[in-house]
Amino acid sequence: MITDQPMTPARGLPSPGAIVDRANHLVQALAMPSLVQLVLRLALAVPFWRSGLLKWSGFLELNDTAVTLFSDEFMLHLPGGPYHFPAPTVMAFLSGSGEIMFPILLVLGLGTRFAALGLLFMTVIVELTVPDGWPIHLTWAAMALALMAYGPGHISLDHLVCRARSAKR
Repeated sequence: MITDQPMTPARGLPSPGAIVDRANHLVQALAMPSLVQLVLRLALAVPFWRSGLLKWSGFLELNDTAVTLFSDEFMLHLPGGPYHFPAPTVMAFLSGSGEIMFPILLVLGLGTRFAALGLLFMTVIVELTVPDGWPIHLTWAAMALALMAYGPGHISLDHLVCRARSAKR
């Protein structure tokens, strides 16, 4: 027999809406914002850190490969170009320094928004140098923007510093 009334769930069984709500709460509990922010910081730090390690022979000593890359291999793909990097030794030094310092700051959660801004700027330069890498560069940019917008989270030195400053007031 067909009726015009909707089927009601059997007594004692949760409705589909209640099941979806419970599932949503479980997923939300697993993706705690501070944990997500920590993972974003680590995920953004790793590729830059690994690249930075390849540019140094010792403390503040660039290796020859880093300078050669910026003088002979890397080109800026701008309209009318590609163009060689200006001052390749300076660019290699700045790049290598940023690729070491910004990831350290991100992992510690210290000056996080500024470190993320620095890596966003570096991502733009990398994109201009290797335009075919846009899918991964877009991912790096998204992570940097998320950290700039939402900060480092509670698992960070920035959070401890803010708490200490609030306690003094």
